[in-house]
Amino acid sequence: MIPNCRWIRIGPLVCALTTASCAGSPPTSVSPPRLTLPQAARTPCRLDRLPDSPTLSDLETSYMARGQALAECDAARRQAVETLTAERALLDRWLQADR
Repeated sequence: MIPNCRWIRIGPLVCALTTASCAGSPPTSVSPPRLTLPQAARTPCRLDRLPDSPTLSDLETSYMARGQALAECDAARRQAVETLTAERALLDRWLQADR
């Protein structure tokens, strides 16, 4: 007669219970880091427009106003790019720490 060990019969049950208890627990959910985009980067750029019949002073004024608006728009774009780059770096660090 072959000896019948009780542990052999209970082994598959223990394995199934261990797997089921791990699968039933919800994963820990931590939201990734997010940065707030500056207000200047969210507002659209507005360029000065010439009147219907412009004079020389209108042209000069519009030229200066457009130059200032372009400089402000470029600064806002630069802020948006820096924010996006910093957020991606934080997200990469967060993903590396999660492993």
